[in-house]
Amino acid sequence: MSRPSSARPSSRASPRGSTPRPASGRPRSSPGKKPSKDAQYNADEGWVRIYLKGRPVTLFMPTETTNYSVKTKSEAPAEQLKLEWVYGYRGKDCRNNLHLLPTGELVYFMAAVVVLHNLEENTQRHYMGHNDDVKSIAIHPNKWIIASGQVAGHDKEEGKKQLMRNTVTPHVRIWDSVNLTTLHVIGLGHFDRAVCCVGFSKCDGGDKLLAIDDSNEHVLSVWNWAKEKKLAESKTIGDPVVAAEFHPLVDNHLVSCGKGHILFWSLENNKLTKKAGIFEKKHEKPKFVLCLTFAGNGDLLTGDSNGNIFIWAKGSNRISQAIKAHDGQIFSLFMLKDKLISGGGRDRKVYVYDESYEVKISLELPESTGPCRCLCVGKDKDLYVGTTRNAILHGEIGSDSFTADVVAHTDELWGLASHPHQGLFLTCAYDKHVILWDAEQHRPVWMKTIDEDPCQSACFHPNGAVVALGLKTGRWMVLDVQSQDLVTVHTDGNEQHDIVRYSPDGNYLAVASHDNYIYIYNVTEDGRKYSKAGRCSGHSSFVTHIDWSADSTHLVSNSGDYEILYWKAENGRQVASATSMRDKEWATFTCVLGFPVCGIWQEGSDGTDINTACRSHSGAILATGDDFGKINLFNYPVIQPKANHSGFGGHSSHVTAVDFNSDDTRLFSTGGRDMSCMQWKVV
Repeated sequence: MSRPSSARPSSRASPRGSTPRPASGRPRSSPGKKPSKDAQYNADEGWVRIYLKGRPVTLFMPTETTNYSVKTKSEAPAEQLKLEWVYGYRGKDCRNNLHLLPTGELVYFMAAVVVLHNLEENTQRHYMGHNDDVKSIAIHPNKWIIASGQVAGHDKEEGKKQLMRNTVTPHVRIWDSVNLTTLHVIGLGHFDRAVCCVGFSKCDGGDKLLAIDDSNEHVLSVWNWAKEKKLAESKTIGDPVVAAEFHPLVDNHLVSCGKGHILFWSLENNKLTKKAGIFEKKHEKPKFVLCLTFAGNGDLLTGDSNGNIFIWAKGSNRISQAIKAHDGQIFSLFMLKDKLISGGGRDRKVYVYDESYEVKISLELPESTGPCRCLCVGKDKDLYVGTTRNAILHGEIGSDSFTADVVAHTDELWGLASHPHQGLFLTCAYDKHVILWDAEQHRPVWMKTIDEDPCQSACFHPNGAVVALGLKTGRWMVLDVQSQDLVTVHTDGNEQHDIVRYSPDGNYLAVASHDNYIYIYNVTEDGRKYSKAGRCSGHSSFVTHIDWSADSTHLVSNSGDYEILYWKAENGRQVASATSMRDKEWATFTCVLGFPVCGIWQEGSDGTDINTACRSHSGAILATGDDFGKINLFNYPVIQPKANHSGFGGHSSHVTAVDFNSDDTRLFSTGGRDMSCMQWKVV
């Protein structure tokens, strides 16, 4: 699956493992892959042979296939995907990333998408200019221009071409929040690893932009963004930098802070000079200076890892006043005209101070959604809080009552299942959370924590009343969809169950495990009673994908070593002759190996680049998710090698699952380490 990046820890994980396996459970693709061979066709025996990582994979075609040629070019489908909703907010490891526009829209990011979310109207718009993780964002003083910085991109095709290299390096995009058009692209080829801080100047009306990258020296650069011209740059410090801003009252002055430091900068004659903030003995030097803001008189206020707010007088690099505020870190400071608001980490407190910096209001955030990461104040007394558990809360200053307007998973996300009859879908992840979502209202119906085990996979029973979950420890369980009660729990082996899949008639459940086996259970009493029917033994590697036949009598499976095997449902015995299954009708097609999907593998594919596939219920199109954050649409069946298709970006991590809803009007997708779920309209 994914390749390690020399520039940064990858946000992509590898597919469902081989030996040896990384901690994520999926092996990484090998660098320097050999060129793939052209597909071969044997008309007499009725097979096509493709090559993955140099290994031949023979695929038997249905006997009714006529006039077939591997040289025929297939067309991309007429259907397109339009991003409708992004579930989640990136608060786990990013800062200062929640803002409010005059339109009433909250602006934040998740994966490679910047979201403009109107809570009152329950609508979202999306800026889609980035091709990997957005890590920083800033709003221009005019309140309609936005700057957003990203990490190094991972577009496979672009990454192969040196001429296209500038599109996959870290950069800043300046864009119009009204029509979502890109105005300027800053720093192509300049930044290293990621752009971790951005900020517009204030005194001159926002003519300049600062940016700090994630290189070893954390280089600060200042740009005339309208001319896309760099004015100055300087190394900051070897330790992480977490925040930086222009001074609002002193022209060409900037402040940056991070691990064990705060730096005061001045820009003169296109040259940056700095002086370090001084922590005198009477003030405990913090491990991290975590956030900063400015008072109306020009004083600087910082919050740190010791829970202190330090006030630095305008023009000085010394502390003029210290306030012991929180028990633990202060992650966010927000200054209003007449009051300061601070958000704490360990204590989950939000404090509102008067002009003398005395606490007048104390609020406590719910434990379930985590501590404050970023504060944002709206009209009247509206208070928005982005949390470290990827949630956005909405409340009022003076009230301890908060509504979770945005929730998300907080760890690697693999499990996805669409409800067979209703506008619902379910996700489950390594954070041990299972969430049932309403696709119409874009809200969770319920969220349940599985106390013991991370979750890997999910599938609804055909009646929609129960849902099966595959866990990472060898256990699997079934929940009642309405009550969330546990129906049953079983253990098969001690490795993760990558797929759970009910037969079309609901009488069987197949549990595909990382231990190379598929466990088959008889299902009775409308999905509430389970008894083992057999075990499919024959794969020499972990099982990656399975599908049931339309008549519920057989299974087909793929494995990590590109093997395709067939099984009898009643006892789990292997069907010895693959040719005897060539005309079998399959209820679903989620396998990535098989004649109906032989064309999804593009030039240079190594067999782990595609993680997931799903045929629409109508059988007209097939969606795949790959290692490069892309969802790809094909006309189905995809029987021409290297078939033409349409690709859609949004995820910043490997796409782990795709699934159509019951009437094919929507597609749901999950990103592994980007922890996001996205909902697409099929148009």
